[in-house]
Amino acid sequence: MMKRREFFGWVGIGWLASFLPLALAGCNRQTPQNSSTNNTFEIVGSVADLNKQGFLDGKFSGGSVVVIKDSTNPNQLIALNPTCTHAGCTVAWNRDDKAFLCPCHNSKFAEDGQVIEGTATEPLAVYGVKIEGDKILVKAG
Repeated sequence: MMKRREFFGWVGIGWLASFLPLALAGCNRQTPQNSSTNNTFEIVGSVADLNKQGFLDGKFSGGSVVVIKDSTNPNQLIALNPTCTHAGCTVAWNRDDKAFLCPCHNSKFAEDGQVIEGTATEPLAVYGVKIEGDKILVKAG
């Protein structure tokens, strides 16, 4: 017959052996090799929608995105993450000012995402963007 102390010793060893692989896996700092977020373009809307609204507001695996036409070259598009770099509020495109405005702390960003004024000090994140047929595609990274 097994004594209680011996039994709990074996239970403790079994518990440790069960969780050791999980602890080792948690310490592994490797990043995935095939991250689709950084390697592929994704459809976020159509050229017709962009022309109709003057901007395109959407989501893809990289997060939220706003697509506008470059005012200096209407054949070029600009795709930005609309999250303000100061406090994380969502900026809104103002076509008349040709700027993104943050409703929280009045930061203002140029159409290329650069800070114009306000409390934000970092520009908005820029995404790769292209047109294929009538679809607008965006790529993070």
